[in-house]
Amino acid sequence: MKKVVLLMLVLAIGLMGCGSPKSTNEAGELRHIKLPMGYIPNIQYAPFYVAVEKGYFAEEGIEIEFDYSFETDGVALTGAGELPFAVASGEQVLLARSQGLPVVYAFAWYQQFPISVIAKPELGIESPEDLRGKKIGLPGLFGANYIGVEALLFSAGIDPSEVTFDAIGFNQVESFATGTSEIVVGYTANEPIVLRSQGFDVTELRVADYAQLTANGIITNEETIANDPELVRGMARALAHGIEDTLANPDEAYEISLNHVENLKDQDKDVQMQILNTSIEFWKADRIGFSDPQAWENMNDLLVKMQLIPEPIDLSKAFTNEFVP
Repeated sequence: MKKVVLLMLVLAIGLMGCGSPKSTNEAGELRHIKLPMGYIPNIQYAPFYVAVEKGYFAEEGIEIEFDYSFETDGVALTGAGELPFAVASGEQVLLARSQGLPVVYAFAWYQQFPISVIAKPELGIESPEDLRGKKIGLPGLFGANYIGVEALLFSAGIDPSEVTFDAIGFNQVESFATGTSEIVVGYTANEPIVLRSQGFDVTELRVADYAQLTANGIITNEETIANDPELVRGMARALAHGIEDTLANPDEAYEISLNHVENLKDQDKDVQMQILNTSIEFWKADRIGFSDPQAWENMNDLLVKMQLIPEPIDLSKAFTNEFVP
């Protein structure tokens, strides 16, 4: 289990001696940044698309290239100094630092952990306590889905051995729709909305209602912070502007996203707007980008309980709010 979660991070240590990106660019030129996103193009990335289209990144001297590869690839490359930034979740930062990768979480995009447990209504799953003894389908024993459901179980005092995890891959909607799985774990702004749009009644338990954990944000590395702090600050400012505009005008953000998400125009707009508006619930904050220290403490404790890290990580090095606008 632990090896599955950490494999890419362990491999990345071998890259630590490789050269890092240039910290400066020629005067007047945009700094080209390849940004691993951790997922396929999606309406949920609207704030990034808005920031690109409205020139917020360009104002900071940044030209963004979106790289839609697997999350831990971005974490590994950022930790190795091959890339200055990646989009990643809080648990990935702590897992990476436990393996010696000097990644630092610098901007909180999501303020709440966006994972839900979805069940058939006839099962009577009204609270986390009702999951005891149940079989739960999830992509596998890795990633945010796994972290989220374990946090939900621990919130109810349920030992993970009291449930059965069924690794079904990223097929939660199909597995639920066909009756293969009566309970699945998915992203709050994805699987529950898609299933309801297909006419299925579902009971939903949101992890964020029971546990405050650090979710997706922008990570960088200690070298970039030390040598190019203004680049980090510019990245944070640009994304904060994109989030602000998306919160203020979701319809405009949808129209902008049409230029970045292939075939978005062919998908049900009402469903896509539900996905966007649900995502927006997780982005709202009094101070956009601010990372909650208590959420980090909770994540630290959770990963120790899950035996994914041997001991708590030094959080003073794992995240910073220094660059938050």
